[in-house]
Amino acid sequence: MLSTEQILEIMSGQGLRITDQRKTLAKLFGESSGYLSAKDVYEYMGRKYSGLSFDTVYRNLRVMEELEVLEQVVFEDGVKFKGSCNQHSHHHHMICLQCEKTYPISFCPMNMTEIPDQFRVVKHKFEVFGYCRECEEAKEDESVPAGYAGEGQ
Repeated sequence: MLSTEQILEIMSGQGLRITDQRKTLAKLFGESSGYLSAKDVYEYMGRKYSGLSFDTVYRNLRVMEELEVLEQVVFEDGVKFKGSCNQHSHHHHMICLQCEKTYPISFCPMNMTEIPDQFRVVKHKFEVFGYCRECEEAKEDESVPAGYAGEGQ
């Protein structure tokens, strides 16, 4: 994951003015390992910046995603953002639906995709959703009734 300093460096390198609000956003994503919705970010920022509009927060999230310092993922409950991976090679992700832990996938299915002559690919994403081992085991433990001692007991 990119650090706060790396996020700020990329943003300023692309000519973005580094305001106090953008420093706070960079710090939030540089220090957070999980995914955050625009509403989460808005509520966090609103505690420090009264009068901040949701549109301003969302616009900054979009700009940061376009600069590739944030990654955007569409979950069943909506769009969420996370600081970009610190991997410089092209990759995709497997994401746990419970804890949102993210694992890189180095395989890219675009190499196996037939692209029509009348179409030009400019960007693509490949995400696999499931459950990590810890969350899967926790789900199995929850399905066993409390006090159950097994067969024949």
